[in-house]
Order: sequence, then structure tokens, then C-alpha cells
Amino acid sequence: MAKQSSAFLQKRWLLALLVMLSVTTGIVFIIRASLDKCDRRFDDVAEEKRFHAVAKGGAATTPTTSSPLSFMKSKLVLLVSHELSLSGGPLLLMELAFLLRGVGAEVCWITNQKPSGTDEVVYSLEHKMLDRGVQDPEAEALVNTWVFSAKGQEAVDTALKADLVVLNTAVTGKWLDAVLKENVPRVLPKVLWWIHEMRGHYFKVDYVKHLPLVAGAMIDSHVTAEYWKNRTQERLKIKMPKTYVVHLGNSKELMEIAEDSVAKRVLREHVRESLGVRNEDILFAVINSVSRGKGQDLFLHSFYESLQMIQEKKLQVPSIHAVIVGSDMAVQTKFENELRNFVSHKKIQNRVHFVNKTLTVAPYLAAIDVLVQNSQGRGECFGRITIEAMAFQLPVLGTSAGGTTEIVVNGSTGLLHLAGREGVKPLAQNIVKLATHVERRLTMGKRGYERVKEIFLEQHMANRIALVLKEVLQKVKNHRKLQS
Repeated sequence: MAKQSSAFLQKRWLLALLVMLSVTTGIVFIIRASLDKCDRRFDDVAEEKRFHAVAKGGAATTPTTSSPLSFMKSKLVLLVSHELSLSGGPLLLMELAFLLRGVGAEVCWITNQKPSGTDEVVYSLEHKMLDRGVQDPEAEALVNTWVFSAKGQEAVDTALKADLVVLNTAVTGKWLDAVLKENVPRVLPKVLWWIHEMRGHYFKVDYVKHLPLVAGAMIDSHVTAEYWKNRTQERLKIKMPKTYVVHLGNSKELMEIAEDSVAKRVLREHVRESLGVRNEDILFAVINSVSRGKGQDLFLHSFYESLQMIQEKKLQVPSIHAVIVGSDMAVQTKFENELRNFVSHKKIQNRVHFVNKTLTVAPYLAAIDVLVQNSQGRGECFGRITIEAMAFQLPVLGTSAGGTTEIVVNGSTGLLHLAGREGVKPLAQNIVKLATHVERRLTMGKRGYERVKEIFLEQHMANRIALVLKEVLQKVKNHRKLQS
């Protein structure tokens, strides 16, 4: 008991922060400490505080000679994001920025598209950065900062000077012609294009016509890389550049929480109390933005069917609940209204819980028993939440599509089902299986955790990215020699 009390005191700052953010905050972004302007040497990172302890990804990395990215010290890197939002692409690019800054790289950031009016998310992110010393000239008319306008001369000059330019997502390809114009041919040989999309409408010539001429493409899963290779050849008649597959990894901060039994217990109790569920109840959750592509509607159909199965077979199991994390309480979409109407029509309001969108996934991962990754169509390009859930020793019920098939080992770390309507009944059956077999659920969770420790940590991701950047920089160097 004394040891447990001591551990609790040691973690009290972490627990207080997590509890505060877990359910009382709708949209929260905690970004790490100040980042200097892009043309200043990075020499004070060791003094920065690690602010990204609970947010999804984006770990602050302390400089170390053992870092696989240490060769990037003093390199000038321009990161171009299609938007500034809570979606996976921009957050991954921010995480890369933190990793590079952590080894002393000079990093500049451009956001290509910003909404014309006031946007709560963009406002929050910009002002969180301003609060931490990262100043945005478009927000406060300040200059000489590391975040600057996508269309000014400073963007062109930085692109020309940079050792490496990272374009994030296919949509960002529009920035090349719109901003660089006649300078495009000079920049393309040092571009690494990081692609996360899996949807067909991204295959437009206007977006990706320059793909064959860049130094390389980096994609989050093998299945997505193969899809892009085939699709660009068949539909656009263009050839992909050399493509590197880089699986993502969990941040050190998330792993610290996942491996802290005291923190998890406190978070579990707090979230469950807020949802009005008991400790013995079994929670199945989808943690994703609420949209048809993420499959929350089919999940609820499966959940309802699982309730019917349990009732018909008179199975003795604790109460099961469905949790949808990713709602937008301020602006409920037509799709979300469909979800709520279905829940009301089936009279399962006491079994289904809607939670506002948030970056603080750790409290919910600590509170639930099973993650459902129900993305439809071609699935997720990767699906970061899947490896985060596995870190918390949660089994995963996922669609047999996209990057999920490269993460979840069917029958070992989770159970896979088909996407689409044909997957509704199998998912319902899998829900019942895990609800009725506690040992199987726990064993799958432990195996998932072991798999994360083996290949899905931040260090693993950094190693994979380092290999890519070394090869791309060598290509850039060779190209410059040919031009001289």
C-alpha cells in the first residue's frame, strides 16, 4: 500500500493533467515548449519542458548522440502541411517536426490551406503555439518565425535554401505550382512526399503530377503503397518515385502512461464515472472522427445485433456498452444525427455513449476494454489509434482492410472482419466472443502489447524515418553534383 501511495504521489502531476483533460475539455492541444525561428541554431532544447504527454503523438525528444536522426543536426527542413487541424496527417507532421528539432535540425512550417473565417480548431492550435513561443505571422502579424505564410516570398526562399522539403499528404501537391511557380523544377529533387490518403478522389493530376520527379515518397503501410503504385499507373499514367514504407510508432509519453498501472486505474475510474458505467461493465469503443468512412454506423448495427445475440442465447455476461469518441457536440452532422436516431429508435441510449472529439486518447484507452477499428472501404492507411490501443493491452476488432491488416494479427492480437454490410454480423459475433471470454480478451491484449514493444515504438519509427532521410539526402547530394 505504501508503494502504491508513493507511486501515486510521483505521478500526481501527470494524473491531474490527464484527468483535467480527459472529459471536461472538448478540443485540446498541448504542444511542447517554444520553438525558435527557423533561421536560428537549435541549442537550447535540453531546457525545454515536455508538454506533449497526453496528446496523440508529437513527443518532444531530448537531444542525444544515440538518436538515429542525429545526422539531421543543422539541416534546414521545410515541412508543408495541407492544413492545420486535429486530423492524422498534420499531427504526424508535427511529430516529425519535434523529432527533427530534438536533434538540432532547423525546421520551418507552412500551412497551405487555412479557413477564411474563424475556426475553433485552427484558432486553438495557433494560439497554443503562440502561448508556447511559436508565433504565426498570419495570426499576429509577426515575422521571422518558424511558422509562416504559405504564399509569401519567404516560403519560396526557404524552399530554395532547404536541404529537404517534406510535402505532407497528396493534396499539398497544389502548393508547388501555386507558390513556387517557375522554381518548381529546382525544388522537386529534394522533396520527400509523405502520403497518408487511401481514397480514390485524391488521385487527381493537379495534386500529384509532380510525383515522378521528387526524391521519394513515404507511405505508412505496404498495402497503401501498392495501391498508390497501381492507381497512379492505371488512372493517371504516371510512375511513382522510389517509395518507402514507414510504419508509425507510439510516443514515449503515451507508453509511460500505458505502462503505469496507477495512472491507468485512476483514469479508468474517472472516465467510467463520467460515462455512468460500472467497473465490471465491458466497453467497446471506436475512437475516430465521426464520419461514414470510419464506420460508426455499421459498428452500432453490430453492437445492437450483439445485444440481441446475448439476449437470445441467455448468455451470462456483464453489461456491454458502445462508446463513440470523436463527436462534434457543437456542430452535429447529418451522419451523426443518423447515429443518434438509430440509438434512439433501438432504445439503447443507456448502452451507447457519445464523447466529444479530443486528442487526449489515453484516458479513454485506459477506460475501455476493446478497441473497434471499423474503417470502411480500403480501410486506414495505417491507423495510429490501433497501436495506441495495443499499448494499453487492448484487443482490437478491426476491418480486414488497409494498414489494420499489417498491425493486427488475426486471432492473436485481435479479430478481423470484412468491411461493409457483410461485416456487420461477423463483428457482432466477435463482440460477443470477447464479451464472453475474459481470458481470451486479456491474452489478446497482452500479445498486442508485446507486438507494440517489438516494432511499434517511437524509436522504431525514428529508425525507419532515419533510413529514408539518409537515402533521400544522398540523392539530393548526388543531384547537386550533377548540376555543378
